[in-house]
Amino acid sequence: MNKLLLHKAAKPLLFLLCLLPILWLVLRVATGNAGANPQEYVIRATGDWTLRFVCIVLAVTPLRTLANWPGLARMRRMLGLYVYFYVVLHLLSYSWFDMGLDVADIAKDIAKRPFILVGFAAFVLLTPLAATSFNKAIKFMGAKRWQALHKAVYAIAGLGILHFFWMRAGKNNFAEVFVYAAIIAVLLGWRVREYLRKKRLVVGKMASVQLQK
Repeated sequence: MNKLLLHKAAKPLLFLLCLLPILWLVLRVATGNAGANPQEYVIRATGDWTLRFVCIVLAVTPLRTLANWPGLARMRRMLGLYVYFYVVLHLLSYSWFDMGLDVADIAKDIAKRPFILVGFAAFVLLTPLAATSFNKAIKFMGAKRWQALHKAVYAIAGLGILHFFWMRAGKNNFAEVFVYAAIIAVLLGWRVREYLRKKRLVVGKMASVQLQK
């Protein structure tokens, strides 16, 4: 599997696969299969795919480690940019279909409705991550500062779940919320476990060195 991930065609293929959701969405709208309210369907679908891509990005490191597929690392940047691509489509859909691209009304709506405020905050946090997803940005910032900035994805995941939860609260339909929350909790829980494991190893090595002295 790792050989396939390192193949020169792997990234172009991933690029095309990540476009399939938006192509499917356009097809459904064009053929009249987007439900009674196509505009709401587009807003909802782009938001769903944003959250799905967040889950996929968070799954890269655990899967790379557990399955021993280091080639997955080269896919993470593209997947992260697709998170931003779908969140921009989500924001534009809401701004156009719900608010008629009226900037003043959009600003009032963001301030008035908590679930929109939380979603917009996630978008704001995502923007510098997308803007620095390039080698030159890493060199300019330095690896440590770059890594610290990109840990904001954890907060973004939490804000995404909260946005989805509040959006569903009025409909009393939380099944999907719990599924996404469980997936993100497992992926973040794995990271916490790995952090604690590595910390114990460091402490153990330090204790061993002290005993040898």
